[in-house]
Amino acid sequence: MSQNEHAGEHESPIKTPKQLIFTVLLAFLVPILLIVMLSQFIANIRSVDMDSAAMSPNAVATRLKPVGDLAFAEAGASATAGPRSGEEIYKAVCSACHATGAANAPKFGDKDRWAPLLKEGQKLLVETAIKGVRAMPPRGGGADLSDLEVERAVVYIANAAGAKFKEPTAAVTQDKAAVAAPAAAGANGKKIYETTCLACHAAGVAGAPKAGDKPAWAARLAAGMNALYANALKGKGAMPAKGGNTALADADVKAAVDYLAALAK
Repeated sequence: MSQNEHAGEHESPIKTPKQLIFTVLLAFLVPILLIVMLSQFIANIRSVDMDSAAMSPNAVATRLKPVGDLAFAEAGASATAGPRSGEEIYKAVCSACHATGAANAPKFGDKDRWAPLLKEGQKLLVETAIKGVRAMPPRGGGADLSDLEVERAVVYIANAAGAKFKEPTAAVTQDKAAVAAPAAAGANGKKIYETTCLACHAAGVAGAPKAGDKPAWAARLAAGMNALYANALKGKGAMPAKGGNTALADADVKAAVDYLAALAK
């Protein structure tokens, strides 16, 4: 190995005065910057009041929760808050049609349109709202509404049109046989109806007999329940098998038929 090659192995990377100056500056500035940043970090920690409410274990845990957890907590709180007011129900469910007059629904506050309806009385209007009428589905489409909440909404809307209906404070005291299926139909039949059958049977789409329309169901009921079950399971006319929900068990379909039949008896 030549002397030049041996000397090249030990050459310094600093070859010019500018490189030397730059290296010296970095050697001083980097430690200083690190010291400044560390001191600011320590000062910020000391400035936090660890005894404040914001730093309590519960407050810290809440801030660290995922957004989904907070959303579910809020939803759970509202679900257990008790029956909603008539105004709340109107805004959440009824305003979709009654605010604009969609599907020929009488507009909110339109005294002329509501006048003949108000003459029917509070009880009958509540029964109609629960059962549904023409283009309006049962409970205005709010399947989770209790009878009490439906009546509160009816009272709120009716009173805005000039009625003087009494605000209900307890469970609706109405003839359940006139507005709901007997217990034999079961809650499951109602659920299947609301999730599958309501789309056609609430408004009479494609000739489907409306829920609760006794004349329309009379001939069908006369044919017997077995015939009704067979039609629902296999389909008939414009109605597909199992109402279009082929994932339903036969027992669920029959429960929905029982529910609809009970409404029409």
